[in-house]
Amino acid sequence: MAASYGPISLDRMVAAVEDVRRRMLRAAAALDRAGVPYAVIGGNAVAVWVARVDKAAVRNTQDVDLLLRRSDLQPAILALAEEGFHYRHVKGMDLFLDGPNASPRDALHIIFAGEKVRSEYFAPAPDVLESESSGPFRVLALPALIRMKLTSFRLKDQMHLLDLIGVGLIDQSTVEAMPRELAERLQELIDHPDS
Repeated sequence: MAASYGPISLDRMVAAVEDVRRRMLRAAAALDRAGVPYAVIGGNAVAVWVARVDKAAVRNTQDVDLLLRRSDLQPAILALAEEGFHYRHVKGMDLFLDGPNASPRDALHIIFAGEKVRSEYFAPAPDVLESESSGPFRVLALPALIRMKLTSFRLKDQMHLLDLIGVGLIDQSTVEAMPRELAERLQELIDHPDS
């Protein structure tokens, strides 16, 4: 028997998307004020790049991923605490909960620049210098973002890459600019987008 969840609430759906956006903007403003270099990565970075071409193709994301240098972690902890974020290291992950009792879903997820997210990954994360201004925050540059997505290559990374392909931000010249291991993954997505 299927569970009953009540009527669909458009307000709750819109609020969930806005919560993620506000969390990202608060974090970016705090890091900018403190002079801590960072870049927005993950689904929000993909959304920024896709929106530059076709805002109707933007996919919502449930969390905020940030790239920081490990040497900047302590200044980031201080800066983000002023915005109500609470640093935690949980199950090998560094995150900032959005309030003392917040869920890890309501958090900033940190990836460290120049370090591999997992030991088996092909390459480490790029440096925060591979970023550019996107108005109110810094976003990872497109080539670096594509490399990150190809390196992790989880299902959601593949979907993000397909979004970038779909709006023309990735083409054959992108494949040719990638290291062989990553180029093969990207070529497979271009050749078989529905697989």
